[in-house]
Amino acid sequence: MKKIFLLSVVSIVCSVTCFATVYLPAIFSDHMVLQQNSTVKIWGWSEVEEKVSIKPSWDTTTYYAAGNSLAKWETMIKTPKAGGVYTITVKGSYNEIVIQDVLIGEVWLASGQSNMEMTVYWGLKYDEEVKNATNTSIRFFHIPKSSATAPQEDVRAKWVVCSPEAMKGFSAVAYFFGRKLNEQLNVPVGLIAAAWGGTPAEVWTPEDVVKNNQVLNEAAAKIQPSKWWPNLPAYTYNAMIAPVTGFKIAGAIWYQGESNTGTAATYQQLLTAMIGSWRQKWNTELPFYFVQIAPFAYNDSNVCALLREAQTKTAASVNNTGMVVTSDLVDNINDIHPKLKKEVGERLANYALADAYGKTGVAYKSPAYKNMQVEKNKIRIAFNDAGKNLMLKGKEATNFFIAGDDKNFLPAKTKIEGNTILVWNETIKQPVAVRFGFSNRAMPNLFSSEGLPVNLFRTDDWPVDTSPVKK
Repeated sequence: MKKIFLLSVVSIVCSVTCFATVYLPAIFSDHMVLQQNSTVKIWGWSEVEEKVSIKPSWDTTTYYAAGNSLAKWETMIKTPKAGGVYTITVKGSYNEIVIQDVLIGEVWLASGQSNMEMTVYWGLKYDEEVKNATNTSIRFFHIPKSSATAPQEDVRAKWVVCSPEAMKGFSAVAYFFGRKLNEQLNVPVGLIAAAWGGTPAEVWTPEDVVKNNQVLNEAAAKIQPSKWWPNLPAYTYNAMIAPVTGFKIAGAIWYQGESNTGTAATYQQLLTAMIGSWRQKWNTELPFYFVQIAPFAYNDSNVCALLREAQTKTAASVNNTGMVVTSDLVDNINDIHPKLKKEVGERLANYALADAYGKTGVAYKSPAYKNMQVEKNKIRIAFNDAGKNLMLKGKEATNFFIAGDDKNFLPAKTKIEGNTILVWNETIKQPVAVRFGFSNRAMPNLFSSEGLPVNLFRTDDWPVDTSPVKK
């Protein structure tokens, strides 16, 4: 009799395990945050034609799906305004999954290279912030470094609740960005981090976008291999971005560019194409805010300035994007990883609060070059987003240079007049061009009255020296 019972148990187990059970990608797990007031996609895998029910606890609606010929299913569900805690029950023919501790709020993706990847463990001195990092309304989804030759459908990650320990191992820029959104919007915030130090933007861009563009393809071929990160187009996109492109997000923040200084001439085109490809995959014009790379003692002259110029042009030409300037947030010019990540994250948050969420009274745009006017032996520079006044942090403005038609730039004197500035050099009687902060190391001291640094610029389009720096 015991043998018959044992055989019966084995038979039952086999009858269940011989069929596929419903399962979900990692992005749908306990502690997750879903985008509020939206129609969001939920998907997974099952037996072909298996009926799947999806029941969120925030309303009485039950949604249904069925496995297709690829053993996949998906459905769209409506989310309410920010709140929680909720559950989502996913039930198939043979199993049931209950996703616990679900919040509804604002979800953002944070991506890029090392300055976005950087955590407290990298030597950041945020002891007080770590101690006070317990916040059940902030959730992290950290995608580990991985690469693939084709787009993947899942990642090895899970949602975790913000705690001191979790915060220490998460992107510092992303954390401080999310913390400020949480404080100012008073809603839960979900942060998806996908960053890898050293990676050029090509590896975050779908392969066809690069390969089908001769200019971008030729630039990508110039990127040198590294033992520390992939260098081929799409490798990190395939493994770290593609698996979550179906997950509804509010927008993306990006900190990258240092590894593209050698191909700065094509970076505007590359970043524009990458942003467009991401928006196509998410099927919406995502707000996309990025960090201008900081001053650093590069080995080649002016490559940092040219890359920053490309970033500036991208922000000016691509709709629903924005750039924060960080020329004043450098603690060591010889360290490519400035440690002032709290300020960077909060500047990004201010941009999102004002631009994406319509918050008023938030200073978020750095003054940027508008136009120039020659006035006898001087040039007057006007700015966008300068407010009523410009101000100096110091007695004399630094990093201004002026040239005549001989293209020889000399240090300039300056005078602030409201939200414009006069620039001149006594030896140049007929000036034609001005450059400001246009070098690798420049940390100018000109700011808006709200305290945001004026963005670097040049009024000319002359060739720029990128020869090795003389030691």
